[in-house]
Amino acid sequence: MDACTLGDLLDVVGGTSVRLHTAPAGLTAPVTEVLLHDAGAPLPPVPGALLLAVGVRAAAAGPLVRAAAEAGMTGLVVRGADGPTAEAQTYGVALLSVPGDLAWHQAHLLLASAIGARPASSTGGHGDLFALADAIAAATGGATAVEDPRQRILAYSTVPGQPVDEDRRQGILGLRVPVSLDNSEQYRELFAAEGPVRLPALRDGVLPRLAVAVRAGGETLGSVWVVDDGTLAADAADTLAQGASTAALLLLRARAARELARHRDSDLLRRVLDGTADAATSAVGLGIEGPVRVAAFVLEAAGLPDAEQTGMRLLDVVRLQCEARYGRHACVLADGVVYAVLPAPGARHRRLAEDIVARAGQALRVPVRAGLGEVVAGLAEVTASRADADLVLRVLGPSLPVATIDEVRPRVTLLRLTEVLGERRELSAGAWRRVLAYDAGHGTDHARTLMSWFDAGCDMAGAAKLLAVHPNTCRYRLKQVRQHIGIDLDDPDERLVLWLQLRTLAGLGRGTAAG
Repeated sequence: MDACTLGDLLDVVGGTSVRLHTAPAGLTAPVTEVLLHDAGAPLPPVPGALLLAVGVRAAAAGPLVRAAAEAGMTGLVVRGADGPTAEAQTYGVALLSVPGDLAWHQAHLLLASAIGARPASSTGGHGDLFALADAIAAATGGATAVEDPRQRILAYSTVPGQPVDEDRRQGILGLRVPVSLDNSEQYRELFAAEGPVRLPALRDGVLPRLAVAVRAGGETLGSVWVVDDGTLAADAADTLAQGASTAALLLLRARAARELARHRDSDLLRRVLDGTADAATSAVGLGIEGPVRVAAFVLEAAGLPDAEQTGMRLLDVVRLQCEARYGRHACVLADGVVYAVLPAPGARHRRLAEDIVARAGQALRVPVRAGLGEVVAGLAEVTASRADADLVLRVLGPSLPVATIDEVRPRVTLLRLTEVLGERRELSAGAWRRVLAYDAGHGTDHARTLMSWFDAGCDMAGAAKLLAVHPNTCRYRLKQVRQHIGIDLDDPDERLVLWLQLRTLAGLGRGTAAG
């Protein structure tokens, strides 16, 4: 693969994730790796490196620019926008920045992945693993398979003429190792060993195996298995151990590529939801076509001590459930809300949201609620569906944790009307203020009487029942409203506006007393 340049890097992660402030040496400057600044150690001479200004405020990073230049580095990355641009231009060092809320370890992963990850191949990003499996099979003399820790087969050899058994055939057909108690015991033995182990045949017709765990930094990434028909090369164990080291590097690189792709999808989806990305291009990038609906998920508990971490866990739950149903899926955490774009038809969307709310609430031990916007024709209209979903979240509560926009349309409409009426002087003025003022000055209860009468469909007996008073009491109060406050209750427009203002601006609803 050709060396990565600054321009290549920005093509991958530029935009809202990484911002370029200046590049005195141009965009063709090579970028070799990413280093974390350690204030307690001298800066190593690493030509082409990007230095992350860990522990240094962006405005105070001028001396670090000079040190990076003396070390031959290509650029300095600060957190926040107020960086030493002038110093960077003076010393010929590129200055980049990442958002202030992006953790340094996340910035390191993002940039390192962009520098070192290759595009995913047609084999799901594991093309190099297939080549490795073939190489191990040729060197050891036995059919080889590479698995992940969950016993899913990631790659397998295709060297002709090597003996295989039924377990091998079934595993490749289903891309998963057949489950059995004997298998589980062999995996325990394998992952407890420090190197390759020879495992006996589990039953008649099945061949023994030579296997090794694949590890990196103490983490188990998977395993490599070789079918042993008794004719393996004498140095098969050594070959397998070396192959495991290579497999670890390939698995780490594949993971980095997946994380990078996920980050790019998240960044693109965030811009789609904000309406700042081209819908047609984004649809291709995200693999989303046709009608869609936005589902929004949020934690109910406010002021959680670890709200950011819990929000990320909620994102994981939502993504896992959506991917289980729809495959590759677009989910993102933005402003404390997890958004998922669900493909139409939408008949099962509510059930999915209910499942996610139940699972997330149980896993996170925090109540979760979910709002679903309207189904729209495509990504070009997705901002409207997101706005719907956000409004639904605002009217949900413990008694109704999940709803679609159509299910709560009256509540949402009143919520928006409350905001609009409150913002406009001419819409917030009117008889409702005179009613409340009269009640406050005379100790009467005319506002609540009016609301009860409206709620009862202007039926006197129904209003009296709601108020738990005699119908004549209601008649008297409404007569007082006409005479002393000057409201024409026979005018339907007057009644409509008065009800709307008392309901929204005064906050009076069913069973609500005047404040």
